[in-house]
Amino acid sequence: MTNSNTTTGPIGIFDSGYGGLTILSEIRKSLPEYDYIYLGDNARAPYGTRSFDIVYRFTLEAVNYLFDQGCPLVILACNTASAKALRSIQQNNLPEIDPTRRVLGVIRPTVETIGKLTHTGKIGIFGTPGTVKSGSYEMEIAKLYPDFTTVTHACPMWVPLIENGEATSPGADYFVKQEVERLLAKEPDIDTIILGCTHYPLLIDKIKAYVPEGITVLPQGELVGKSLADYLSRHPEMETRLTKGSSCRFLTTENADKFNESASIFLSHPVTAESITL
Repeated sequence: MTNSNTTTGPIGIFDSGYGGLTILSEIRKSLPEYDYIYLGDNARAPYGTRSFDIVYRFTLEAVNYLFDQGCPLVILACNTASAKALRSIQQNNLPEIDPTRRVLGVIRPTVETIGKLTHTGKIGIFGTPGTVKSGSYEMEIAKLYPDFTTVTHACPMWVPLIENGEATSPGADYFVKQEVERLLAKEPDIDTIILGCTHYPLLIDKIKAYVPEGITVLPQGELVGKSLADYLSRHPEMETRLTKGSSCRFLTTENADKFNESASIFLSHPVTAESITL
């Protein structure tokens, strides 16, 4: 165990791939003054189809790496990692690694907001196969809103479309329209849809085009950014450990040039990543 409650450093943001860049972007809008390290395990992505054990092991390796880089706080900007690894890391690993550090996910901050938005209490979730299979959204929603009905739907084609730069292409319309219709066929009274994958905001215009009027479509980034700002205001003991230089490092387990090129799909500015091994 390392007793490092005096450690100061950047906020770590981890994702299995590129989608977490949409979370990072919104967090930096909410909290621009802090330093950040973004780590993408792109060489082993996607996590969505992997087993619980593998996702847990890979996520823990990434968290430990970010801790070694001096991060007192790590955000799992990945729904699959939040669903399959967060609780185990919080309960089993943090007490041994360093009980003063924190690892937070993206599912709970997203779920907390829906109570103010829904009128029917019928919630739809678009997610990867791994997130949907985990049942994490249903569990979190049931804890906070036991009377709500949650309907999840896996969209296995959406992430490959986005990562291949096809998010705005006419071909993407077919797959978006198909999945929207399939979700609403399961429960026609849905009035709030959560985009339960950090890639999906890149399809939000197409999703909104095929979703009937009156349904709210909820991307996660802005919600996570607001939730983190609120968390830091309530936990000054953590906030004071975060360095403030408005910097951001990008790390990837993939080829750095490939990451730089693909990151441009998700960010409006160029990046220069460093290649690392977990």
